[in-house]
Formats: sequence, structure tokens, C-alpha cells
Amino acid sequence: MAAPKVAVVGAGVIGLSTALCIAETCPSCSVTVLSEQSSPNTTSDVAAGMLIPHTYPGTPIHVQKQWFKETFAYLFAISNSAEASEAGIHLVSGWQVFKNTPKEELPFWSDVVLGFRPMSKAELQKFPQHRFGQAFTTLKCDCPPYLLWLEKRLKATGVQMYTRKVADLWELHSEYNVVVNCAGIGARQLVGDEKLFPIRGQVLKVHAPWVKNFIRDGDGLTYIYPGIHRVTLGGTREKESWSLSPDAGTTKDIFDRCCALEPSLRGARDIEVKVGLRPSRQCVRLQREVLSQGGVQLPVVHNYGHGAGGFSVHRGTAKEAARLVGECIAALQGSSSRAKL
Repeated sequence: MAAPKVAVVGAGVIGLSTALCIAETCPSCSVTVLSEQSSPNTTSDVAAGMLIPHTYPGTPIHVQKQWFKETFAYLFAISNSAEASEAGIHLVSGWQVFKNTPKEELPFWSDVVLGFRPMSKAELQKFPQHRFGQAFTTLKCDCPPYLLWLEKRLKATGVQMYTRKVADLWELHSEYNVVVNCAGIGARQLVGDEKLFPIRGQVLKVHAPWVKNFIRDGDGLTYIYPGIHRVTLGGTREKESWSLSPDAGTTKDIFDRCCALEPSLRGARDIEVKVGLRPSRQCVRLQREVLSQGGVQLPVVHNYGHGAGGFSVHRGTAKEAARLVGECIAALQGSSSRAKL
């Protein structure tokens, strides 16, 4: 069999990192990324990029923890390298605060982030409305530079990138041996997945260089995440809303909520509003499937549906998707060598 040709559909953080993992684990493959949109016009460009996992009810906790661990280790290594600033990755310390003590005082990821501990009474004085808190250090990814860094890595490993709208995965069967679906919210139409729905997120990017610590309300709706150049203020979770237009009332609400947690933000300047549609479902769809028409087969690997937690698990799910692609290629090579006998 000639060098297997793999197409990855989607160029958000999931698509790019999956393509990179495939190129790294299967050097004999020819990998191509096809996407209608690329950075800076993807949902990933809007994401805050904080490594604080969201829970997927349909995925076993040990699997989610593995994905997070692999992603944390990968980004931690970049943050400790000369490429940290180009890739937009840095460590950030801060607090997650709660009005009431949560049932689960130790989240499943507490031993993956650094220095996780309950907040002291003295620290909690900063948040008079909150009774309990957790302090830890995690990683923050500034998404647009990270996506550009991934694109640069892909090009260096010989991966081709094309702007192309794929309306149906089957249209790729004559050009590629394996297709990987990382289409995010686009997968709803692309593969007719009715379990996938958008959760609209609106965030503000502001200039407030004095804010050095992240602050996250325990409900996960209000957060302040300092990046290298801008601070991300959030947020919203609007289920089944497809609107990409910023809402002025929402902007004011987010700003007021964040100022209640960090009053110094009243002095923030250059407020920029961003909207993204998080591709949400009960669990990430990470599996193999074989499409067939008229006796012709097309192996497909799906890797989408990461919702609000994509950055926290992107490398872990990319590694798993690359492993599944390896299985597809092994099966193809087995059938082609049997065909020769």
C-alpha cells in the first residue's frame, strides 16, 4: 500500500492537534487539514484556554483525567521551553471560589494542576461573598498564538492545509484512505449528529495588566483569566443559541459580575467582545466508524463535541484519535496485503 492519505476536517484546536499527533505517530502518512475557517476565525480563537476541566457526564472520570493529564504535561513542557511566548502558554496562579462549600472538595483533576489546596481564611477576605475556595496554579493558553504555533509545527512536519468546505465526509473517499472528523459544531450538519448542540459563549478581552491572578466563580460562569497581553472576562452559557452577534446587555452583565469579584477591573481599557459556539454533547465523540457505499469503504475517526472544555483535554483526545487512525491504517494494510495473496 502506498503512503496512507489522511484528511483531518476542521482547523480549530482539536483538528490541528489531532493532525499533529497523527503526523508524529505515523510518519509514513500523508496528512492534510481541510477547513472552511482557520485561525483567527475559529471557535477556538474565542476560547479562554484555561486548563480547568469541565466534566463530561457520559465519559468515565478516569478517561477524562487521562486526557487532562496528557494535555497538561504537553503544555507544561512548552511553557518550560524557549517557545513558550510564541505558543502563548504560561503558568498562572489563582483561586476558584464558592458561595457554598461544594460536595466535592477535591475535584478529580486536583493532583494534576500544581499546588492545589483549600484557601486560607486570610485569602478568602478578598472575596467577602464567598465562603470556600481552592488555590492552585494551572496553565493558560492564549489561543490565537497557540493555533498559529500548531499550524507552524504542522507545516514543518509536511502537513498540507487547504481552505475547503466539506459538505459530506463521503466526498473525500476517492482522495483519502482515512478521514478524521474534527468539525466541532459543524459536525451537527456534517454527520447529522442531533446529540450535538451549541452553547453560546460571550467573553470580553480587556487591557488590565495589573491583574495577575485568575479568579473563577465555582459555578464556572464568571471568570477572570489573565493572558500574556489581555485579560479574558466571562462569561455566558446559552444552550441552543446560534447567534454570533455580541449582545450589549450581556457585555455589561459580564463586566459587572467580574468587577464584583475584582473591583480593580473598573479601570480596564480597550474592551473587545468575542462570541463562540461551543460544540457540546453528553460526551466527546471519539470513535471509529466505517462508511460504505456500493461495496466501497471509508474509515472515519470522529473527535468532536468537547464543549467548553476542549482546551483542557485537546492533546489527550488528539493522541487517542491518532491511535484510532493507526488502527484504521493497520486494518487497511492488512486487507491490501491479503488482496495481493
